[in-house]
Amino acid sequence: MTLPETSQMVAGRSKGARARGRAAIVARFLVVIVTTYLGLLAVTFFIGRVIPIDPVLAVLGDRAPAHVVERVREEMGLNLPLYQQFFRYLGDALQGNFGTSVLTTNPVMTDIRRVLPATVELATLGTLIGSLIGVPLGVLAAVKRGSLIDQAVRIVGLIGYSVPIFWLALLSLLLFYAQLRWVAFPGRIDVVYEYTFTPRTGLFLLDSLWQGQWDVFRDVFRHIILPASLLGYVSLAYISRMTRNFMLNELSQEYIVAARAKGLSETRIIWFHALRNAAVPLVTVIALSYASLLEGSVLTETVFAWPGIGLYITNSLQNADMNAVLGGTIVIGSIFIAINILSDILYRTLDPRTRAR
Repeated sequence: MTLPETSQMVAGRSKGARARGRAAIVARFLVVIVTTYLGLLAVTFFIGRVIPIDPVLAVLGDRAPAHVVERVREEMGLNLPLYQQFFRYLGDALQGNFGTSVLTTNPVMTDIRRVLPATVELATLGTLIGSLIGVPLGVLAAVKRGSLIDQAVRIVGLIGYSVPIFWLALLSLLLFYAQLRWVAFPGRIDVVYEYTFTPRTGLFLLDSLWQGQWDVFRDVFRHIILPASLLGYVSLAYISRMTRNFMLNELSQEYIVAARAKGLSETRIIWFHALRNAAVPLVTVIALSYASLLEGSVLTETVFAWPGIGLYITNSLQNADMNAVLGGTIVIGSIFIAINILSDILYRTLDPRTRAR
């Protein structure tokens, strides 16, 4: 066998090994996704069965005749063994069928499509505020390590971690709405525009801009800026701390010493070299912060009467509407899983070291 033929065989085996390695990674990835989602469905199902609320009585009321209760119980499949109920629940959930809301009498998925854009808009603006302020603060704290600036940034982050969000929300309403009148009344849009403005995507800021309704845009902005700023502050506390840690790690690397030895300016070293490498794990941090705002804005939405999925779940829970509660929980959990997967893919794409393994 000649040398070129041997080289071709080795190259072919190497390509085959890489292809099998990629296939194994994809297979493990899919197994993790399926297992996580099944775990989410199982947890929500058994929570719905453990909570001492009879879904039949929630629909019919306490004074319904016994024969009617039994008939509805059979129609809902609650007379079946628990494992059969779970598989039925699993099949319906995979089709996006979470039952009918007792509170609104609409299909739960219809309600979720209506309220989810409000939460997405609020969490997105909050994440933008937290990222645009938190990243520069984290970089500044790392560069000025041990200084008063560093201590101030760390104190700001500590307050964001420690102070309950509902307490901050109430104080901010007292100051910026009741006293200064800088922001609008809690809610999403003024009643003047509620019946004249027709949103297309459910994202009021984008819809009002797209339609050129500047008065609506200003009104929506005055409603959203305060709750979004509070969520942005919570996000800022986490992002600034993680940015500081990543930057401290990068600034201690040998390539930074080499860049300084070559005479590069400190600005270029910090913003174009250290931050570029720190941005790889920082993408994951920002993605997880966004996911946490999507699922954790319940108290903020409640205080500000923001008609998002958090307020929807809260009202449903107070009215024993378990179909809506479990449906909303599954949707939020699914979004969290999807964002985690996306952040992992971005991390592997941006970091060549993970692609090499």
